[in-house]
Formats: sequence, structure tokens, C-alpha cells
Amino acid sequence: MTRSECPKAKDDTMNIRQASTDDATHIAMMVKELTDEIMDRTGAHHFHVQLDETTARCRRFLDTGLYEAFLAIEGAEVIGFVALCESHALYAEGTFGIIQELYVRPTFRRMGTGDALVEAAKRHARKKGWTRLELCTPPVPEFEPIVTFYGRRGFSVTGGRKMKVIIVP
Repeated sequence: MTRSECPKAKDDTMNIRQASTDDATHIAMMVKELTDEIMDRTGAHHFHVQLDETTARCRRFLDTGLYEAFLAIEGAEVIGFVALCESHALYAEGTFGIIQELYVRPTFRRMGTGDALVEAAKRHARKKGWTRLELCTPPVPEFEPIVTFYGRRGFSVTGGRKMKVIIVP
């Protein structure tokens, strides 16, 4: 995405750009902030994010193309990101994208940063020919405003709950 295509925040000082492997530390730090915020608000320990391991994993995912991310940057500071991966399903009528994480640092929320990141994800999805974008929100009711945020950007609740099973090698 060129600079001229980058969405801007309301104050016109924020830019969005695609992340590279050099950005892995910034992304890993924000993933840690995101998961810590979820655990603090829910009172449950859902995640075990270790910064050094997450940085290495992020670098590997970005390098292999398994994971693509866009950064929101204000001046020289990385203030948010959205991360996507590709998936395939019959119900989705083909190849689609999943927003794996979207995070905006608290002091930069409600300034258009989340909007710009969602728009970058939608543009990327169109470019890739994906049939849709899907995501999982953090737990409700603690994060009900997040459901509203996505709803205002064209996402609809599809039902169900996110579930997992840990596979031990």
C-alpha cells in the first residue's frame, strides 16, 4: 500500500503501512498488551504470551507469508495493528481472511485508528480475492463495545462461540 492509499486518522497524522519482519517486536509487544488487557478485564488467564517467543513466531509467520499485518503509526510510534491470515472453507465459498488480532493502544482509541486498520484489512481482502473476512471478538459482556465497533463497520454476528483444545505433541 502506498502512502497516498493509506487511510488517515481524524487529525491526519496517522499512517497505515504493511508490516515487515522488522516490525515483529512491535507486533509482539502489542499482542502482549492485547492479551493482558483481555485477561485483566475478564479475570481469567486465557493466554500465555512470552514476548521473546511471540516475537520469533511473528517474524517467522511474516517471513513465510502465513500472517500479514498492517501497522498504524503516529509520528515514529506504532500505535496499533491488524493481523490477518488466509483460510479456506466450503461454507465460505472458497478462500477467505481471518482477522487474528486487531489492537489499538488505549491512548489512541476513538481517533479513527481502528477504522483505518479495518479498512486496510478490507482492502487487502479485496486484493487477495477473499470471499469474506471473519474474526472472533474478546469475551462478552466485558468487551460488548468491541462487538458494536465491528458491527458499525459491516460485520455481523454469526453465532456460536470460539472454542479450542490444546494439542500437545
